[in-house]
Amino acid sequence: MPTIKSLNDKIEAAQLELRQHENRLKMLIQKQKEQERRDRTKRLCKRMGLFESLLPETILLSEEQFKFFLDNIILTESARNLLAELTAQDNNVIVEKPTATARDISTLSAENDGIDMTEG
Repeated sequence: MPTIKSLNDKIEAAQLELRQHENRLKMLIQKQKEQERRDRTKRLCKRMGLFESLLPETILLSEEQFKFFLDNIILTESARNLLAELTAQDNNVIVEKPTATARDISTLSAENDGIDMTEG
């Protein structure tokens, strides 16, 4: 029959091992959070760099103007439909870059102004 002292030693060893595992888990969770932050920062920098390269005029906008611009572009029905279509596709599918015509840009601008460009 094992002695009480040896049982206590085993309990203490198990508790120590448990604390070590908990600490390792905390460290891994912290590393995961750091990696997610780095990935997000990298994604934001890439996307905004692309955005500014496509629309360099936006660089001159104040934060309020830029937010107003994005709010008005994003709220268009065509933008919402395009986003729904893109998010519905398999992520592995590469989407071809659309080419905007002057008429497309005019229609988009008119949508933002509440003008129907389909007639005449």
